[in-house]
Amino acid sequence: MTTSMTTTTTTTRPVTALDQPLLRGVDLGDLRLPNRVVMAPLTRARTGNDGLVPTGLNAAYYGQRATAGLIVTEGTWVSPRAIGFVDVPGIWSEEQVAGWRRVTALVHALGGRIVQQLWHTGSVSHPDHLGGALPAGPSAVNPHEMSFTATGRQDTVTPREMTAAEIAGTVADYRAAAANARRAGFDGVEIGAPGTYLIPQFLNPRLNLRSDRYGGDRAGRRRLLLEIVDAVAEPWEGRRVGVRLSPHWTSGDRFTADERLLADYDELVSELNRHPVAYLHLRGPGPAAPGAAPALAPFARYRHRFDGPLIVNNGFDRTSANAAIDTSTADAVSFGAHFIANPDLVTRFALGREPAAGDPATFYSGGTRGYTDYPLSTWETTPGSSSEELDPGSC
Repeated sequence: MTTSMTTTTTTTRPVTALDQPLLRGVDLGDLRLPNRVVMAPLTRARTGNDGLVPTGLNAAYYGQRATAGLIVTEGTWVSPRAIGFVDVPGIWSEEQVAGWRRVTALVHALGGRIVQQLWHTGSVSHPDHLGGALPAGPSAVNPHEMSFTATGRQDTVTPREMTAAEIAGTVADYRAAAANARRAGFDGVEIGAPGTYLIPQFLNPRLNLRSDRYGGDRAGRRRLLLEIVDAVAEPWEGRRVGVRLSPHWTSGDRFTADERLLADYDELVSELNRHPVAYLHLRGPGPAAPGAAPALAPFARYRHRFDGPLIVNNGFDRTSANAAIDTSTADAVSFGAHFIANPDLVTRFALGREPAAGDPATFYSGGTRGYTDYPLSTWETTPGSSSEELDPGSC
């Protein structure tokens, strides 16, 4: 397949793009992608209203990135009890559904595909987010993390232990959020279970000290996630539910990727084969040094255990991402920071252009600056230029 692009000052020349594994189509469950460049979920804190309703600004941001093979939205609150970060949208109210419908309509009009990541912060929330109430987690153990509140970063507190009724209510919140996502026009949903939040708290034996059916051993600790997977799949036909995990996440003294925890994730990933999962999205440990390619072995460990499509993430560039797919370590690669400053990241990969760098000072600052004002890459050439200069080739 050949594509062509034009500017007002240059001639049109063909560019062969499909030599790269990243730019080949792929199916993730019932999601059909024209390329394997996935936009990772990125918390950008841009709702700016009390109802946490997505706005036209959010629609413009996602619409700019519609050439991604798949967009995974920022983590989105499944209920008011899930909140743990300022200015992040929700998906529990009719106003939020309508706001998200504006986002999905624009992405689809521009030829894109978009799934909604569902989020709950659990004990890594703060009373300031919850009207003064204590956050709830698997056990009354302080995770010793930070919460981003309206007055700035604050230390977490010792949470309440969730009751069995609260756990059942949380599963129901996820089910309702998935149904709302479908009504909002999404192509599917992703269960956000990476980092330090509610689901990995239940998976963590340092934070989950329960002796009931949601704790006690590996099977008990993973029960909440598996119940959420089944509940979230109910409103959808076929396989349109992804799961994002981060077995290698390390933070403070509670989240450590030791062999005990990795063995828990081994069993969890194998168990996911018996549930309606469209794809597994893994955040890896990242490169060992700045500029180094991410090691593929941590992903291969779970590739051998999961029967479905695998998306890998954390520290990949065009070359290392193509290598991950070419070696069959992954089916697709997700990019976070690259998509902040490069709404046309797929085009840049196709043309062999270096991605622009983002401005960290604007990642969570609010408004258009550093959000929707990054320029598109231009294709500058002149009549008679060598086609070899324009061909990205294979990586």
